[in-house]
Amino acid sequence: MNTAKPFPITKRQVWEAYKRVKANQGGAGVDGQTIQAFDEDLENNLYKLWNRLASGSYQPPPVKRVEIPKADGGIRPLGIPTVADRIAQMVVKQVLEPELEKHFHPDSYGYRLGKSAHQAIGQARRRCWDNDWVVDLDIKGFFDNLDQALLMRAVRHHTQDNWVVLYIERWLKAPVQMPDGTRQERSKGTPQGGVISPLLANLYLHYAFDLWMQRTYPSISFERYADDAVCHCRTQAEAEHLKDALERRFADCGLELHPEKTRIIYCKDDDRRGGYPNIGFDFLGYSFRPRRSKNRWGKYFINFSPAVSSKAAKAIRQEVRSWNLPLRSDKALDDLARMFNAKIRGWINYYGVYYKSALYRTLRHIDRKLVLWATRKFKRLRGHKRRADHWLQRIARRHTWLFPHWRLLYGQAG
Repeated sequence: MNTAKPFPITKRQVWEAYKRVKANQGGAGVDGQTIQAFDEDLENNLYKLWNRLASGSYQPPPVKRVEIPKADGGIRPLGIPTVADRIAQMVVKQVLEPELEKHFHPDSYGYRLGKSAHQAIGQARRRCWDNDWVVDLDIKGFFDNLDQALLMRAVRHHTQDNWVVLYIERWLKAPVQMPDGTRQERSKGTPQGGVISPLLANLYLHYAFDLWMQRTYPSISFERYADDAVCHCRTQAEAEHLKDALERRFADCGLELHPEKTRIIYCKDDDRRGGYPNIGFDFLGYSFRPRRSKNRWGKYFINFSPAVSSKAAKAIRQEVRSWNLPLRSDKALDDLARMFNAKIRGWINYYGVYYKSALYRTLRHIDRKLVLWATRKFKRLRGHKRRADHWLQRIARRHTWLFPHWRLLYGQAG
């Protein structure tokens, strides 16, 4: 530690933060500097950043606004910090996160070491079997609307480091540079896309939701992944009461539950009768609803369980279309596999954990595009889509290792 500096930030801390930021990659911020460009003068760039952080003179630049289309037609606004600012945020995150982890609720799963979306989905599945009702929460514009004063009160409660408090305040106040180049000042929210933002979001909801649920409704279990949460209730009356109470609680915390998207769900299965308007909900890319399942004795029954959601399946098909496979007739089948296998494997690893067969129909969309590729690639298959389909299936059965989804669709036949 350099005692000449007012803040005890070491060069080692900045170096470790840089390594994590580089591993995560990410785009350029308002200065247009990429990680590769930052690396060209790495030693000097890291020294300047450390010097400013340790002296207290570091001022975060504006955050670059990027608008990502959502599946429902809306826009998800992301705030992309510069590379240097991401490193600075990582320095603070690495100091603050271990302290906060001691206090976070076990059913908070988002952006936490040792926690995953699959754990949240699996826990939700088990609790849907044990409880008849679910309150599916949707917080309106959470990252854009959280109360900065309440958040800073929570930050001060968990750290005695003045420099941590100082820089978090500066990041919260940093303006946003809009796509048209104009700058927008901020008095609430934290940019979705910043390194520190997920940790701050978890801290905010730890007090606004997790601890409040634990204190006020200790018998009602829940799973929360960032701002996405579901609560499990025994009766419809309990669910309706909780929904009303949560609306008031979030209003007290400066937030609003989406009136249409926050719903009460009946977890219908073979043992749960009756007609109710809502018998399914989406959580972390999975749709929970009554499904036909087979028990160990081969008998079919209706089970309330998760599988890939229709929104997620649609997004996969859209991305496959964007690959323009039919126009890549200059590529061999091996080339296409090398280009796209990592993405296909990622889909299978995420959406294939529960009710894997629901994913098969979407994965076959890849093969339909490969059939069109084959009709353009090979003269003997032009105009013969059915023949191209049989040709591709023969290859898939012989070489199930070539594409990850072929092991699922043709593995047994192979």
